[in-house]
Amino acid sequence: MQLSSIYASLPSQFFAPLSPAPLHNPKIVALNEPLALELGLDPDWLRSPAGLAFLSYGARPDGVAPVAMAYAGHQFGHFVPSLGDGRAMLVGEVTDRSGRLRDIHLKGSGPTPFSRRGDGRAALGPVLREYIVSEAMHALGIPTTRALAALTTGENVTRETVQPGGVIVRVASSHVRVGTFQYFAAQGDTQSVRTLADHVIGRLYPELKEAENPYLGLLEAVTARQAELVARWMLIGFIHGVMNTDNMSIAGETIDFGPCAFLDAYDPAKVFSFIDQNGRYAYGNQPDMALWNLGRLAEALLPLLDSDRERAVEKARSLLMRFDGRFNTVYLDGWRRKLGLALEQDGDARLAGRLLTAMQRGEADFTLTFRRLGDAVRSGRTEDFVTLFGGNAKIENWLRDWQARLDREERSAEACYADMQATNPRLIPRNHRIEEAIQSALMGNYAPFQRLNTALAHPFDDGSEGLDAPPSPHEAVRNTFCGT
Repeated sequence: MQLSSIYASLPSQFFAPLSPAPLHNPKIVALNEPLALELGLDPDWLRSPAGLAFLSYGARPDGVAPVAMAYAGHQFGHFVPSLGDGRAMLVGEVTDRSGRLRDIHLKGSGPTPFSRRGDGRAALGPVLREYIVSEAMHALGIPTTRALAALTTGENVTRETVQPGGVIVRVASSHVRVGTFQYFAAQGDTQSVRTLADHVIGRLYPELKEAENPYLGLLEAVTARQAELVARWMLIGFIHGVMNTDNMSIAGETIDFGPCAFLDAYDPAKVFSFIDQNGRYAYGNQPDMALWNLGRLAEALLPLLDSDRERAVEKARSLLMRFDGRFNTVYLDGWRRKLGLALEQDGDARLAGRLLTAMQRGEADFTLTFRRLGDAVRSGRTEDFVTLFGGNAKIENWLRDWQARLDREERSAEACYADMQATNPRLIPRNHRIEEAIQSALMGNYAPFQRLNTALAHPFDDGSEGLDAPPSPHEAVRNTFCGT
């Protein structure tokens, strides 16, 4: 295993070096062997005492110390100038088998200089949630951090109650966030902003090195990736729950799965996160919040965009105005695929919007709606689809218009069906199933957790394990929590 320390080679203000202590009795509860092999890591070594030390508290074989990354962030709209890895560490980077550089990062590994009076630990429940959801997002084709391992620590943590501690080992293209740029911009440290931007360009956007204005290109590239990412979230009913600027990756990957959840019944105003009392990060607000966050990135980059502030602001504004166009393109293209449409025609956006309105009024399940619509293409029977809408007669009118639009595709029903079922998942990490897996694990039974992960690795396949059903009223999850 060849580990790098590229981020830790930046100037000292970018991180705090750590000397983490061994945990009491760490044990692996989940090891992602395919990902380990992709990273060039030996699963047998990871299970050895040396590997366990590496996974649980960042003890590298070469003895190089892990670091806690410095960053700031807007949390629910309020700027906090110093946040940083308060319960996490960057162990280093590894080059995977395809030649890509990937971070290895632990969360729940202990206190750091950024812990802000916290214990630096993570409870096992949020660790398991992140493992389940991040791997499910990967299987769904959504850019995301990955879960390499989940561990118990042999120690308890105190939150609302006393809970067993856990550590998640996650992998990402980078852990640099919008808030990392804000950290230095808030101090007026333009040189560090430039150093960070050069690091990110070299790591993630090397094609920009020769651009006329590489920093303007960086803002453009990050804007495009975030627009595409959030559009993909919307197409599967994902709610991040805490879209603070310190939780927004410059790599365009989904990161930090604290109070995240998935829609059951469609509702654009839906919020699960207990701390989001005003609905700032509700499902339907996510595109606007992503653009707001990008505005904060633009502010941090202004001194690099042009020596004249007014020209810099105009350049940034012009780029940010492209967000909606990129988002809408990816979103509408996704909607066409969800509805079995391969051609682009006027009226497609309105057809999709009418279905969403009917789903909201009928409280139709987001995931089942599209899966059953695909089934109707093959069978010609729409009863199971219509049943989801609670007797809303208008859905029959929509079905007739959709069928007429489908007829203009001039391709076989089987081809439409195949495309729809490869686009619309049968399985998502439903909130009640995640809670069921977590509660069983806290009692020492990891079978539901393992069963759920196994099924979610193939979300588009047919199956009969019963994990696709929406919750009954008594199973419905009302709130999710960030784990801190």
